[in-house]
Amino acid sequence: MRKTVVSLMLAGLLAAPVSALAKPPLRDVKPIDDGLFAIGLADQIRKNCPQISARILPALSALQNLNQTAKDMGYTQAEIDAHVDSDAEKDRLRARAAQYMASKDLKTDQAGYCALGKEEIARNSTVGVLLRAEE
Repeated sequence: MRKTVVSLMLAGLLAAPVSALAKPPLRDVKPIDDGLFAIGLADQIRKNCPQISARILPALSALQNLNQTAKDMGYTQAEIDAHVDSDAEKDRLRARAAQYMASKDLKTDQAGYCALGKEEIARNSTVGVLLRAEE
């Protein structure tokens, strides 16, 4: 009996550091979530505004940097891919984009996306550096 109690105590002590190292879901990692939001919003803008296009190299670089940041934090490529490919996460980020646009009194129509894109480009924001206005 005593041996069982000691074994259980040791097992509990050994398990404690593992649970302390548990990674939060990627949606809860602010730099990752904010980065994916910026990339997703830039993509929505370029798809919905014919006068704005993507700056491909900066966008690919941003994605690669986010991927590396997540890996450096201990996430596997499978965990990263599952998060990025998740329809629920895509929907959540789209809703966040709509909320962001509403906070700027913009509708999610072509005029709204164009106005937002031009504003983001002019501010040289995280979203703006991923876009280029066609002239």
